[in-house]
Amino acid sequence: MKKILIILIICFVQISALDIEINQTQTQNSQMDKKDTKAYFGESLFQGNFKNNQQFRYNPDYVINVGDIISVKLWGAYEFSAELPVDKQGNIFIPKVGEVRLLGVPNKDLRKKIEQAVRRVFNSSVYTYADLKQYQPISIFVSGSVRKVGLYKGLSTDSILQFIDKAGGIIRGQGSYRDITILRNKQIVKKVDLYQFLLDGQIDMFQFKNGDVILINPVHNFVEIDGDVNRPYIFEILNENTTVADIMKFIMPKPTANRFILTKWENGQEITNEYPLSQANAQFVTKGTKIRFFSDYYVNNIEITVEGEHKGVKKMTLKKGTTLYDVLSRVKFTPLSDIKNIRLYRKSVAHTQKQLIDTMLKDLEARAFTSDSSTPEEAGIRNKESEMILKFVERARRIKPLGQVIVRKEDNLDKFYLEDGDKIVVPRISNIVVVQGEVNIPNAVTYKDGYTIDDYVQACGGYGERANRDKVLLIKANGRVIQYSSGNFFSDLSKSYVESGDSILVLGKTDSKNILITSSVTKIIYQLAVGAAVVLNAF
Repeated sequence: MKKILIILIICFVQISALDIEINQTQTQNSQMDKKDTKAYFGESLFQGNFKNNQQFRYNPDYVINVGDIISVKLWGAYEFSAELPVDKQGNIFIPKVGEVRLLGVPNKDLRKKIEQAVRRVFNSSVYTYADLKQYQPISIFVSGSVRKVGLYKGLSTDSILQFIDKAGGIIRGQGSYRDITILRNKQIVKKVDLYQFLLDGQIDMFQFKNGDVILINPVHNFVEIDGDVNRPYIFEILNENTTVADIMKFIMPKPTANRFILTKWENGQEITNEYPLSQANAQFVTKGTKIRFFSDYYVNNIEITVEGEHKGVKKMTLKKGTTLYDVLSRVKFTPLSDIKNIRLYRKSVAHTQKQLIDTMLKDLEARAFTSDSSTPEEAGIRNKESEMILKFVERARRIKPLGQVIVRKEDNLDKFYLEDGDKIVVPRISNIVVVQGEVNIPNAVTYKDGYTIDDYVQACGGYGERANRDKVLLIKANGRVIQYSSGNFFSDLSKSYVESGDSILVLGKTDSKNILITSSVTKIIYQLAVGAAVVLNAF
């Protein structure tokens, strides 16, 4: 009993060690996949779309084998119909006709072979029809760099894609899509390059035999492609004499690409050189080379859009260094164009605004979770408040800043240089003032000369219960923001001066006993109102 117990313990330890080793390997593979974010060309091919299909198709060159089912029909002076299997001697048996040897006969000669046997017994009054009804199932080995090495059943007419798919596909970054061999009796009978199928949809018809081996060889050479191409993948190369021009047949460069950067290792150092596309035939690539295609057209030029009340094109391609004055001098304005309040929106500014707001939101989250409570009742209040803060943060993160750059009348537009992706908006002359936020009836009010901010708010039913009267924003037609404090005796009355086309945003109060949280939420609401022209309720 002691010996048996010791043996069981040893077995258990070995099995446990094996499980741990497998788990570690899987973890390492998953980490490698995470680090290697660049996709390999063709890696999405084997997703289970082939393995459940069988290709029972007519193949004139198929050679009849033992176990195949032959459909035979005779009619006329003698009638006979049956599905006959090819026996182990390679024959079928037809009553009154006898044995007909079919082993090794090409499919295209099947009917002729049976008809010759029938003619030896019957004259032309008996007609013959024959068809290969069913192929004999075979078993194929799939080995090499596949996920599940093993023996897989199929038909001799099945595609190599089906057998590889049954084996779980080619291992990412390890197996070759271009160096696949089919072995028969330890001899190579065919080589397959799946790039022909991936690029051109071409795949050779091949008749498998029982016991054939599909070997996925390891990938040896590869290059990484990026930039102005339609196929930014990692590609295999079969030899060291491959040029950039050879690679271009795979990657489909965009029409605008006219240069490329070649990065490769030489003598233990990473060397980077830039070439015009005309030298693609003269530059060779090696293992691990990185090629980035680009266009100096985009390096020297920028693209902007012009929207709003104007005539003419909406998109412009300009040289770097073009100013806002240069563009506006080309724009054809209409009688309704509000030229005094041109607006400019910039992606880089929007990105900076978004980063600032996200930083403030993270700080707010941290404060919400680290607030101390002295009593259980206060702890309950803090928990509810934390939930409301998280919901507020979630809503705030969805808002995207506009990235507006304020263009003032006194600015020298001839020194205002544009960037790629800038959007210029020409507003229409407006005779209304929009009132939003914590007012009783948010609305658009017709402009009236001499009306102040408070007058427009009263025209919309007055301030709401949650209105923060110290945080009333007057957004001018050009995007400039003026903060106004309603009811403050010492408030600058000039700040309440409203012009046609302006907007009034009344921000809300933040109900919290925590002064730091109240301050943070108020700042975030203010930033969203200024950067995105959105009034967001606190809780």
